Amino acid sequence: MAKTFHDFTVKDIEGKDVQLSDFKGKKLLVVNTASQCGLTPQYSVLQELYEEYGGDGFQIVGFPANNFGNQEPGTEDEIKTFCESNFNVTFPMMSKVSVKGDDQHEVYQWLTQKDENGVEDAPVEWNFQKFMIDENGQYVGHVHPQETPATDEIINFIKK
Repeated sequence: MAKTFHDFTVKDIEGKDVQLSDFKGKKLLVVNTASQCGLTPQYSVLQELYEEYGGDGFQIVGFPANNFGNQEPGTEDEIKTFCESNFNVTFPMMSKVSVKGDDQHEVYQWLTQKDENGVEDAPVEWNFQKFMIDENGQYVGHVHPQETPATDEIINFIKK
């Protein structure tokens, strides 16, 4: 049987194991983030989405990544402090991962490769690429980094 998003275990920003199966029953928006990017203000929109829709049926999961222009050079502690102090981020943040290349994290291999997710190839183009995962851990689709997290495609995904 093909893997789902729920089959993976990752580390959160504090280094604790997180079973992604803990998100069963929730729609997810998975985002690779960076603190020193022109798109970093998207943290505000992500937090607004989380405050409006987050809870029993919807969750945002952030994965800091330093794959583009060295725009996430900080440690986990620095990233956590930055997110909390600048954007009041309260959605779950994971530890820093690689979202492309030879050291690509297995979650991002699944998110970006049709052979893994069963839907499409969606290589990460830049920071703040958004991936939609349904309640059963199945890949739904992605939204390009430059698109706001509040795009109709994402809002409609959350609401349906």
